[in-house]
Amino acid sequence: QVQLVESGGGSVQVGGSLTLSCAASGYTDRRYCMGWFRQAPGKEREGVAFISGAGTTGYAGSVKERFTISKDNAKNTLYLQMNSLKQEDSAVYYCAADPDRFWCASTKTGDFAYWGQGTQVTVSS
Repeated sequence: QVQLVESGGGSVQVGGSLTLSCAASGYTDRRYCMGWFRQAPGKEREGVAFISGAGTTGYAGSVKERFTISKDNAKNTLYLQMNSLKQEDSAVYYCAADPDRFWCASTKTGDFAYWGQGTQVTVSS
């Protein structure tokens, strides 16, 4: 069982920055695929950024070069550094984990067994 608790969401102006954190508990003896998803009102949940157990990363095209995913294995905490935020980045952001996969070969929502409760990010002009 993995418990995920996100924090760091909030309101920011266009062009600003925020850092989201996701504290993970459980399965501390292994490294595995984790990621960030987001869901805006009326839209489907979409993948934003992913990190494998080896630390390799992948990003959605809409956030590439603006967002950075990282993980502190000692603290078992996942981060998402978000820079140059746009209004279209406004959404509830979710942390997700799949302890059964070291690599993030597939990053669909159904590939992740564990989810956090979500944290709201609002970007305004």
